Amino acid sequence: MMMVSIVRRRLKEHKTYEDFRRVWYHTIGFGMSDASEKPKPPLGNLYTVINAFDPREIIVIGFGPEITEDDLRSVLNIDVKDRLDNPLDDVIEPEIGRSFGVLVSEDDFSPAGALEYKDPSVSGLETDLDQTDEMLSLVKREIERASAKRDEAKKV
Repeated sequence: MMMVSIVRRRLKEHKTYEDFRRVWYHTIGFGMSDASEKPKPPLGNLYTVINAFDPREIIVIGFGPEITEDDLRSVLNIDVKDRLDNPLDDVIEPEIGRSFGVLVSEDDFSPAGALEYKDPSVSGLETDLDQTDEMLSLVKREIERASAKRDEAKKV
């Protein structure tokens, strides 16, 4: 199972997506692939969306590979450091919507005609729903730790 993050931010008045991108763009990679090879989506890729109904809303969707607890902690620590070193405060409103979870299924509804039910799977591998609660707990715990670390560092 892979981790999914959806982070919603709103640009301040008179700020642009380019203003956001310049301060948001990560200066350190997450270390999920060798820099000489192009990572295969969705490993470490972030997808940025501008809301068609509110162009000041920037939505970043991230997909992470199946990773260990130590890998997740490392990625989150890199993200915390990058955000502290490159604050977005001058560009975005203070309220940020954050959703984190675990991808349990990808479904292709593009074919024409009737479809047969398929068990949940990701990248062709059937999802073991018995492991979902454990993975959700891991993601929740590590996100909370990283958030607390970031908040504590911002106070200093």
